[in-house]
Amino acid sequence: MSKRSPSPEDEPAGGVWHRPTRATALRVARRVLRAARPALRVLATELGTPTQPGTPLFGSVRKRWVRRVPYAVAFAFAVALLPSGVNVLHNDYGMPGGLAGALATAQSVPLLLAVTRPLQVWWVMFAADVVCAAALIGADGVAGRPWPWPPTVIVGYLALMVALSVRERRRTLIAVWLTTGAAGILGEAVAPQGSQSTWVLMFVLSGVVLLLGAALRERGDAQRKLQEQETISEAERARRTLLEERTRIARELHDVVAHHMSVITVQADSAPYRISGIPPEAQEEFGAIAASARESLAEMRRLLGVLRSEETERQGGPEKAPQPGIGQLPKLVEATVRAGVPVELALPGEPVALEPAVDLSAYRIVQEALANVVRHAPGAPTRVSVTTAEDGSRLTVLVVNEAPAPPVSAPLETSGTGHGLVGMRERVRLVDGTLDTGPLPDGGFRVAARLPLYAPLSPPVPHSAKDPDAP
Repeated sequence: MSKRSPSPEDEPAGGVWHRPTRATALRVARRVLRAARPALRVLATELGTPTQPGTPLFGSVRKRWVRRVPYAVAFAFAVALLPSGVNVLHNDYGMPGGLAGALATAQSVPLLLAVTRPLQVWWVMFAADVVCAAALIGADGVAGRPWPWPPTVIVGYLALMVALSVRERRRTLIAVWLTTGAAGILGEAVAPQGSQSTWVLMFVLSGVVLLLGAALRERGDAQRKLQEQETISEAERARRTLLEERTRIARELHDVVAHHMSVITVQADSAPYRISGIPPEAQEEFGAIAASARESLAEMRRLLGVLRSEETERQGGPEKAPQPGIGQLPKLVEATVRAGVPVELALPGEPVALEPAVDLSAYRIVQEALANVVRHAPGAPTRVSVTTAEDGSRLTVLVVNEAPAPPVSAPLETSGTGHGLVGMRERVRLVDGTLDTGPLPDGGFRVAARLPLYAPLSPPVPHSAKDPDAP
C-alpha cells in the first residue's frame, strides 16, 4: 500500500516533510462532517419521530389484566431503581447526596411513562445517564468501579430497551443502539484512571435486548396481519358463496321464465288464426307482442350464457332436463335411503298447484337438507313432510333428523348440491318465504321453510332497505 505523498502546503522549503497543518485538519474534518451529514440527519429524524405516541403497550389486547402488566412492571422497576440508584451513586461513588438523588430520579422515574412514550423517555434517561457519567469523572469512589454506566443505570436502560423494542420501528432501534455505542466510545477518551469500562457490556446487552424484542414484535405483527387476512378471506369466501348460489338459482329459474315467454310468443302468433274477426289493429298488436317476446327470449339466452358455470361449460351447454319439483321428492328420498339414511316422506294427499319458482325452491330445500344429513349425520333417522296451510296460502316444508348415528356408508354427495343454509335462505328469500333452522335438544337438527303457494310479482325488499318506520 503506497503512502500518501505530501501536499505542497505540507512540505516546506528544504524537502523535509512535516505533519499536516491545523488548516488541513480542519478541511478534513469538514469533509468528513459533510459526508456524514445525511446519516446524522436520518439519525436525528428516527430518534425524533416516535411511533404511536400515547398509545399504551399491549393496548389492543382484549384481556384487561394483560394490558395492566406493562404498568405494573414499569412501576416495579421505578420503585426498585430509585433508592438503589441513590445509594450506589452516593455511598459507592461518593457523589453528593442532592446530585445523586436528582440523577437517580431522572434515571428511574421516567420509566413510569415508558408504557406510552418510550422514545421520549429514552431521551430523558439517556441524557441523565450521560450527565451522570460526566459527574462521576471527578468522583472519589470511581476508581475500581464500573464507568460510564453504573449497574443501576444498566438495569434501568435495559428495561427501557424492552419497551422501545416492542413499540418502535427497526430503524429507530438501530439509531438508539448506535447512539448508545457512540456515547460509550466517546467516553473512553475521558475515562477516569482505574475505572472499569462498561460501555461494551451496555452496547452488547442493549443490542441483544433490542434484537429479541424487535423479533418478537415483528412475529406478533405478522400473526396479527395473518389473522386479519384470514378474517377478510373468510368474509370474501362467504360473499363469493352467496353470489355463486344466487347465480345458480338464476340459472335454474331461466327455464321457468323461458317457458312463460315461449307460451306468450305462441299465443300471440296463433291468436289471429284461433280467433276470428280480429281487426287489423289487434293483429298488429299481437304481432308486436310476439316480436317482443322473441327478443326477450334472445336476451334470456344471452343472460344464461353470462351466468353459465364452469361445470356447465365443460358439459357442453345448459342442462336439458326440466327443473324438478315436489313431485320428484319420492325419487330423491329413495336415493337417500339407498345411501344408508332412513327417511320418511309425507306429501299432501291431493296434488297442489304451485308456482314453478315455489315448486323448485321446495325441492331444492329438501335436497340440500338431506344432503346435509348425509354429510354431517349419516345414518340418522330423518322425517320429511310437505304440507299446506288450512287457508291454502302457504306451503310448509319440514325436514327433521334425530341425533347422528355412527357412519354406516360413504356420503351420497361429497361436494353437495349447493351451499347449505346459504342456498336455502336465498331460495326462501326469492319467493318471499321464511326459513327456520337450528339444532334440537336431543342432538338432531330441524329445517322448516314456509313458502307462499304463489310467488310474489316483485322481488322481496332486503330488510336493510325497508322503511324504518314500517313494522
